[in-house]
Amino acid sequence: MIYLTSDLHLYHKSFIYEPRGFHSAEEMNYAIEKNWNELITDNDDVYILGDLIFKGENNTLDDAMEIVRRLKGKKHIILGNHDGSMKTPLYKNEKSIVEVAGAKYLWYKGHQYYLSHFPSITVDLEIEKKPNEWIINFFGHTHKKEKFYDGLPFMYNVSLDAHDNRPVLIDEAIADIKVKIAEMSSGK
Repeated sequence: MIYLTSDLHLYHKSFIYEPRGFHSAEEMNYAIEKNWNELITDNDDVYILGDLIFKGENNTLDDAMEIVRRLKGKKHIILGNHDGSMKTPLYKNEKSIVEVAGAKYLWYKGHQYYLSHFPSITVDLEIEKKPNEWIINFFGHTHKKEKFYDGLPFMYNVSLDAHDNRPVLIDEAIADIKVKIAEMSSGK
């Protein structure tokens, strides 16, 4: 199975964990790991669309990578704005991480998707009425609870903030997109 997520921010400061309902980065880290490992198997592919780990007040990047090692699945990292030159080599040297990229296209069930940390317009607005021609953007970064960027059905937020601190199955994201398109077509 394929899952999508972003913005784990393991060990990040209070402005990340407090809006998520946690009292500390450690409490957030524990919940993310628990939720993840209840859902993901070692055979699943998980695309993490940026901002994975941090050096907190009382931890090192290696401490954060230890949590990453315990997360099940084959991890594909799309680099985010907080995944700089100190973190990228850690990702590339971790055997449970199978890919590190800046952004990428993913073909799934005959359709093309664009995976990026930042929300990206991937649809020529002239063909907005033709969803079968869209390249859907899966993104993170915004830390919003809304699944769609500005209500646009071709820009889907996979961040933990929008999915109750859990990765989202790609088929569930696609189902959400189809519902959104149907609502827009019917004028809701």
